[in-house]
Amino acid sequence: MTVKEIIPDKPNTKNLPDILNLVSRLILGGLFVYAGILKLFDVKSFAKTISLYNLVPEQFLPFVAITLPIIEILAGVGLIFNIRYCLSLITGMLIMFIIVLWYGILNNLEIDCGCFSSEELASHDSLRQAFYRDLVMLAGAFYIYFFRIKRHGLRLIKII
Repeated sequence: MTVKEIIPDKPNTKNLPDILNLVSRLILGGLFVYAGILKLFDVKSFAKTISLYNLVPEQFLPFVAITLPIIEILAGVGLIFNIRYCLSLITGMLIMFIIVLWYGILNNLEIDCGCFSSEELASHDSLRQAFYRDLVMLAGAFYIYFFRIKRHGLRLIKII
């Protein structure tokens, strides 16, 4: 065996997009699973955080506080295992979260974003930090979409 066979001149980057796609799915899906589990462990606190936004009627708070984390967990696991429609579900939730956070920022709400746990961010800019974090996660979701478009073309069923 020669040195060139062991250490090639050019690194093999042919599988790099596949690796980046897998890592993106693992990170994004894992974050959603983690956030959903934390919320389910403290549903009352999550419901209180939701109520502070004044966007959900009081009678629907328990339903939303239980259902949203379950959807996050299922969508996160689905994205990790590359199950159809889970990326679309996560993208939709991220867009909804970004809109709600923007609403909180515009109204100068000084509350926890409700993204992970009630003690997540005690700083004054927690909504702003969560807003930017969600934009980064949305960019990760778009990367996965672009990977799928490159891999499968514009066949809609394969992309979503």
